[in-house]
Amino acid sequence: MAETTTKTHEVAVGGRRLRLSWAGTTDVGHRRETNQDDFYAEYPLFIVADGMGGHAGGEIASRSTVKRLEAVVASGVVERRSIEGALELAVGDIASHPETTDEGTGTTLTGIFLESDGDDVHWVSMNIGDSRVYLLRDDRLLQVTTDHSVVQELITAGKLSPEEAEGHPYSNVITRAVGASELTAPDYVTLDLRAGDRFVICSDGLTKELTDYGIQHFLREHADPAEAVQAMLSAALENGGRDNVTLIVVQVDGDADDAAAGPGDDSSSPSTDTEE
Repeated sequence: MAETTTKTHEVAVGGRRLRLSWAGTTDVGHRRETNQDDFYAEYPLFIVADGMGGHAGGEIASRSTVKRLEAVVASGVVERRSIEGALELAVGDIASHPETTDEGTGTTLTGIFLESDGDDVHWVSMNIGDSRVYLLRDDRLLQVTTDHSVVQELITAGKLSPEEAEGHPYSNVITRAVGASELTAPDYVTLDLRAGDRFVICSDGLTKELTDYGIQHFLREHADPAEAVQAMLSAALENGGRDNVTLIVVQVDGDADDAAAGPGDDSSSPSTDTEE
């Protein structure tokens, strides 16, 4: 497994400076020949994409989508409109790629970003497909996103229980993706920025192998994002690693003035990113 490091960034909110920290990783798993997942974790955008499609289609779809969203961060304007514009471009990239030969080529996309509205700074989660965002708040794990999948529709309709969904033959069939057809905007959920919050953004390669309780357990056991990421990845691989596994842990550490500064931290600069 590749070494994972924790990065940090300070954010000014209502006269306080909060310190964000995060880490992410991806692994091919034990049964797949290639890794069709991709991820991006740089302030203020944290996303996971799980590609699908024959030949190299899934890898093309996830990489194209992440690359377009990287450009959004580079532009300095990370908002819903710019994200949706980038996804429109990604759909075109996927369709025009010479190795895209399967009509089922596409990718999930899920993640969080910080959005500012005047003095109000808050998180926004976004989702297309069945990759997920979880939030550990007040020691309670919540699934923020809702899967776009056949089994989720059956659960919502009361025709299937969550327990029955785990072994359902259509458990891998999603109903929305980037690149599979005309783009539908992501589902968005707005969340307040609160000290102590911890997010897990992941592909279904993690949730196939770890229950919600397992995710919560590893977050409780590991305060450092990189350590939590490595622990969850190791557990997913030990439990079978049936799919590519990708995850990011993002947390709000509280007042930056009270946080322990690592080597090279500049606590006087709220715009400084560091690695620990």
